[in-house]
Amino acid sequence: MKARRYVWPFLFLDNFDIISHLSLPPLHQVMLKHLLNITIWTIVLLVVLFIGKPYIKGWLLENEAPTRTITERGDYLSDERNTINIFQRTSPSVVFISTTDKRINPWNRTVSEIPSGTGSGFIWDNKGHVVTNFHVIKNSSSATVRLSDQRTYPATLVGASPRHDLAVLKINIPIDRPAPVPIGSSKDLLVGQKVYAIGNPFGLDYTLTTGIISALGRSIDSDAGGRIENLVQTDAAINPGNSGGPLIDSAGRLIGINTAIFSPSGSSSGIGFAIPVDNVNRVIPQLIASGRYTRPILGVQLDERYNNALKSRYNINGVVVLAVTNNSGAERAGLIGIKSQDNRGSLGDIIQKINGRQVNTVEDFFDVLDEYNVGDEVELTLLRGNAEVKVKVPLTSPDNYR
Repeated sequence: MKARRYVWPFLFLDNFDIISHLSLPPLHQVMLKHLLNITIWTIVLLVVLFIGKPYIKGWLLENEAPTRTITERGDYLSDERNTINIFQRTSPSVVFISTTDKRINPWNRTVSEIPSGTGSGFIWDNKGHVVTNFHVIKNSSSATVRLSDQRTYPATLVGASPRHDLAVLKINIPIDRPAPVPIGSSKDLLVGQKVYAIGNPFGLDYTLTTGIISALGRSIDSDAGGRIENLVQTDAAINPGNSGGPLIDSAGRLIGINTAIFSPSGSSSGIGFAIPVDNVNRVIPQLIASGRYTRPILGVQLDERYNNALKSRYNINGVVVLAVTNNSGAERAGLIGIKSQDNRGSLGDIIQKINGRQVNTVEDFFDVLDEYNVGDEVELTLLRGNAEVKVKVPLTSPDNYR
């Protein structure tokens, strides 16, 4: 007896005689059976896919991360907003300086220009003057200045003071001149206040770093000899390329010019130095006006070698006045130099303080005077014989005695 199929009988039309009773040719009956089988299997497959859709989707997308929903930012903190505002106001006034040097080919005597360095600077006034460090343009034959909007101009050297590591360039900006950086003061700076450095470290233009004033009154050696005094120390990251860029306070004012770092590796180690703006504001106008800086003088003659010998011999501290210049402020104030009597010399005045600041060497003497302008008056504390004497002396220009 032939076995019947009871498993999924509705899927197999071989067990039904309905189609065979139809008045269709045998070939058409076979085709209709196949079509009905395909239709039924399609319906079954769709049902299975609909039921198993979540599982199939999870299996297919198990290695894909969905896009996260964005969380709203909200308002900036007041400190963040101030930092952003300072950068947006100041950065258009900061410039990128590139220098080149001329080299002569020894074989064919042709002259070519090669890049020699990069640095930072900033717009000083509305006349196109750009302030930077002297060491940025030192030993270069030409310089170009690029503004924040990528306009580039050739620059000419107006003046420089190697002792202060300051230089002034000039560019001709026909239209849309950037605004000068607002000038602040460095005499009332406090350790701990926030500062911002803007520059082009390693050629990465318009980089902002932040920090605090770490110390005041620092000094470093100058490339021109002597020392640069009263520097501002900061932990704001300062790297090669930052030189000449502005150091800004939280009010957006210039308080210094980034000039050097202390680092065995040559990159930022958290100890950077800036020339205080009061020094800058004293030197730059002279460089613009005459191309050079003229230090004010008292009108006394000094010498470090004689000074050391005399201090050692007489066991004294201070700066020995060797002679007094005729018609100088020192002469009018009554200062006394070394006196010669019976082929023997006797000490005159020994300058021990200038406006209350101790001076023990000739270099100390000049560094203190360097903070004043021609026409200022300073009070000297003198050792005259065994007595302490205080006198006021007007400062004059050395050009008056040429």
